[in-house]
This record gives sequence, C-alpha cells and structure tokens, in this order.
Amino acid sequence: MISRSVTIRNSVGLHARPATFFVQKANSFKSSIWVEKEDCRVNAKSLLGVLSLGITKGTAITLIADGIDEGDAVGGLAELVDSELGEK
Repeated sequence: MISRSVTIRNSVGLHARPATFFVQKANSFKSSIWVEKEDCRVNAKSLLGVLSLGITKGTAITLIADGIDEGDAVGGLAELVDSELGEK
C-alpha cells in the first residue's frame, strides 16, 4: 500500500467534469484506490464518493492505492491532478 498527498489546483476543484476524468483514470487501474480528505476516505473509482468529499481549489487530499499496480495508480492520478485535471 502506498500513498501520496497532492493539492487540487484547478479552478473548480473536483466537481462534475474534472471528477469524471479523475474517476475514469482511477478505473483504468486494477488496484484498490481511495481518496482521503481530512478524516473521510472514499473509493476513488466512485464518482458519487469523490463528489461527496466537496474538494475545492487548494484542498490537500491523499491518494492511497493497494494492489499490483499501486505505484502506477498513485503516480498517474497525481500527474492528472498536477495537470489541473485537463483544465490548463
């Protein structure tokens, strides 16, 4: 199991369209993946779960993965977040 903290930098946070891109990317991996904000943890492969966290610009989240491609999963999702979820 590995984890990595990232900060959401795109203007609208993880809402609607950016959250959809995030969940689609998470679903491309075989590992179990979670997103943690403060003391709440949700399945990163669930759009409803991700949206329920109310992640806005400037929010620090932790990406957690466990499985055969955990390194690629955390790295890929962190890269997506760093690219401002396709909103650059």
